[in-house]
Amino acid sequence: MLIKSLVIKKDYLTTVNEKATLAEALQVLEDSGFRCVPIVDDTGTIFRGNIYKMHIYRHKSQDGDMNLPVTYLLKNATKTIKVNSPFFKVFFNIKDLPYIAVLDEDSHFYGILTHSRLLDMLSDAWDIKNGSYVLTVLSDNARGNLIKMSKIVSKHTNMSSVMTLDAAAGELEGDFVRRTLFTLPAGVSEITMKAIVEKLQKKGFVVSEIEDLQAGMTIMSDENPGVFIEHPKKD
Repeated sequence: MLIKSLVIKKDYLTTVNEKATLAEALQVLEDSGFRCVPIVDDTGTIFRGNIYKMHIYRHKSQDGDMNLPVTYLLKNATKTIKVNSPFFKVFFNIKDLPYIAVLDEDSHFYGILTHSRLLDMLSDAWDIKNGSYVLTVLSDNARGNLIKMSKIVSKHTNMSSVMTLDAAAGELEGDFVRRTLFTLPAGVSEITMKAIVEKLQKKGFVVSEIEDLQAGMTIMSDENPGVFIEHPKKD
């Protein structure tokens, strides 16, 4: 299960008991340095919600009672996913949260999935650290496009990763509805990359953007697809 492999298990987390006061919760937050932590029951198996440092500070600045239970300022009680949830559900639920609580098959608190873990996973899928170039190719919804594009690329080199993204309605001009990102492996030369681009474009695909991962720069922009950007060469 992909989600399960990304979760930080509850045994390694800083949490606050639901019976703690706001003052006690603030001390935990200040000692840990976290901006929010999960609130759990006495057994540690039931996730009640999150407590945020900023909400306690605001309450305190307004002369609020710091002996009130931490649940007084509880947030995100329903912001959870199951450990076996489909991966796309994470994106619909995590949004602006620093993390999302993960429950096991019995709805017991299992751990959290953080934004940083999610971004690390996407970075690994993109293979940014080991790739040479990322080609963004536009295509319509015709059957077999991915196979055709992949065959063109594979005639010249292996592929480190392939990621397909649907465009929002009206975002792309013409019949293009899909972006496919091909990450080429380290060691692919500029000559090989340009040969792949030329062949893709001859077959009717539009290479709209190219990132040079090693140089850390964009060498083709979707503002002017098909045209390489001339960067000044370093001495």
